[in-house]
Amino acid sequence: MNRLLRVVGTLMIVVGVALLAWALTVWQWQDPFTAILHSRDQRALTRTFERELQRQPPVQIPTTAPVGPSAAEVRKAIARSARSWRQRAKPGTAIARLRIPRLHLTEIVVNGTDAKSLKRGPGRYLGSAMPGEGQLVYVAGHRTTYGAPFAHITDLHRGDRVFLELPYGTIEYAITGHRIVENDELSVLKSKGFEQLALQACHPRFFASHRYIAYAKPLGVTLRGAQQQTPLEALG
Repeated sequence: MNRLLRVVGTLMIVVGVALLAWALTVWQWQDPFTAILHSRDQRALTRTFERELQRQPPVQIPTTAPVGPSAAEVRKAIARSARSWRQRAKPGTAIARLRIPRLHLTEIVVNGTDAKSLKRGPGRYLGSAMPGEGQLVYVAGHRTTYGAPFAHITDLHRGDRVFLELPYGTIEYAITGHRIVENDELSVLKSKGFEQLALQACHPRFFASHRYIAYAKPLGVTLRGAQQQTPLEALG
């Protein structure tokens, strides 16, 4: 009996240490099991997105100016392309490549924020606009599981750059601030009538009682294949 108790006690200690190690791993980094699934999905999404980039023709910008299209004409053309891309994009598919230097993050963004889509990557809320349309672009992502793309969203500072690469161009944003709201606050999903990027994650980590939202404003767009950036501040 004493031997049995010692064996059971040893097993309980081993299990306890394993659970503690797993908890510390998730706390410091992310859930390693769902991270493997996420990494596989991201590789597949990247291949699909790269093929989409190759298929898309250059953005056509009608202009009467002899020196080329004006900034206003570029913005209108981008808005048209963004609207067309939103209308064609199917739920759960790859729509953009998100890059945030401050967080050392590069992720493919999917179309939709349902549970299945968010397991694959950050997702665009379907009720919001596509980048470049001149309205609110709302992107949500996990903070502890499935790659935890927004694990360190609270590390973003005012002025930090955020880049969204799309079939029609790459839009550069700058972080302007953040809000913390309750998880049932729906007013944050409404556009204010101008281009604004919102990055959302659960807050605090391991809980879903609130939402942490980092906001960013557009600085400019670089058309695919172009070398010069066009200002986007006036879009909206």
